[in-house]
Amino acid sequence: MTAHRVPRVVLAAPSSNAGKTSISTGLIAALTARGLTVSPHKVGPDYIDPGYHGLAAGRPGRNLDPWLVGEERIAPLFLRGALHPSPADVAVVEGVMGLFDGAAHPAVPPGFGSTAHVARLLQAPVVLVVDAASQAHSVAALVHGFATFDPAVRLGGVVLNRVGSDRHESILREALGAAGVTVLGAVRRDDRLSTPSRHLGLVPAAERAAEALATVRRLGEVVAGAVDLAAVLALARSAPPLAAVPWDPAAEVAPVATRPRIAVAGGPAFTFGYAENAELLEAAGAEVVTVDPLRDEALPPGTAGLVVGGGFPEVHAAELSANEGLRADVAALAGRGAPVAAECAGLLYLGRELDGVPMCGVLDVATAMAPRLTLGYRDAVAVTDSVLAPAGTRVRGHEFHRTAAVPAAGPTPAWQWSTGAAEGFVRGAVHASYLHLNWAGSPQLAGRLVTACATAPRSENARAHR
Repeated sequence: MTAHRVPRVVLAAPSSNAGKTSISTGLIAALTARGLTVSPHKVGPDYIDPGYHGLAAGRPGRNLDPWLVGEERIAPLFLRGALHPSPADVAVVEGVMGLFDGAAHPAVPPGFGSTAHVARLLQAPVVLVVDAASQAHSVAALVHGFATFDPAVRLGGVVLNRVGSDRHESILREALGAAGVTVLGAVRRDDRLSTPSRHLGLVPAAERAAEALATVRRLGEVVAGAVDLAAVLALARSAPPLAAVPWDPAAEVAPVATRPRIAVAGGPAFTFGYAENAELLEAAGAEVVTVDPLRDEALPPGTAGLVVGGGFPEVHAAELSANEGLRADVAALAGRGAPVAAECAGLLYLGRELDGVPMCGVLDVATAMAPRLTLGYRDAVAVTDSVLAPAGTRVRGHEFHRTAAVPAAGPTPAWQWSTGAAEGFVRGAVHASYLHLNWAGSPQLAGRLVTACATAPRSENARAHR
């Protein structure tokens, strides 16, 4: 096993809403502007923050979630991002919630999947982002507690966020200096740096286009002016060599003999997806192409299968419904028995209607906005043989939505939760549910789907484009 020397740093916070995403994105942008190649990562299942990271770095933001993929894959997946498609000069890992907050699930111990857990697995130093807006000398006690709570987590310094004035900064630095804590930067309050939010968190970068680029650029300028980048780089370079084999999708699946074309939904309405999923499809022999259900009026010629991941179709329901040509094409694809795999937003799109407007009608299910957010990690077992998994397959995933489906499950459900409740739909070669999965944790799903696409019956029109 080769030891890889990858400079790396983890950005954490005492709690949510301390400004981790703004500081992390700004740091990635600032380092990139200096000519460094930065590998961006995000602890946890969140799809939105990696979009901003990727915009800042110019390479995909990747998730590191022990619940979804197993803790044994964290270092290999990290190295995949840090070394592919080219070696990065430094890796920046944004944490989730508070430093020691992990999965709230009885199947794992406290702190499992936390930022601290991932930092330990990566042997990476931690920078604590502290919201200093409502404190002065007390900041030293707060940081001291986080620095000493777990001796296996190395706190390398602090970035103070939302500092009010020169005097405020002086008090904070004095308090932390007396406590022996290095202050790596102090960022002033600036409402211009806020990123718009809605019911599931930040608005994805892909939906904001030029505005998101401007925000990322401004974040980079602010961090470059307020944070000691040289000191952060020195801290990142202090991380020891990481002894692990980089994750390789080609080692996880066997390619099919043919090369079926699989369309993957993208565009502003379908922004949620893990980079590893598409990489596994390609490694299994598929030609992966993107289709934008907001703009493309037909599926790509020769499409043998369709993957519709997560996103915000509820925000774009009218436009999705208005694209009748693509809706009909999707329905025809499913009708002729081609494999279709959909999760969360994909389920909404395949249903009969969303918030009262017509969708693809592949499934006889109505979906609509709900009064509460459904959020959490899930254990699931496949109930029905499908193009994605044989019955009995156990997976770990997560739910993240503020919509509800009626019915919640079909006569042949996709999954059964650990509570015993049925969820999702299997209808012919269609598999749809609310469960989000990172296929790196269950790579056989990608191989099974590509095999199904390679052997599925095709229409004459599809064959003509082969």
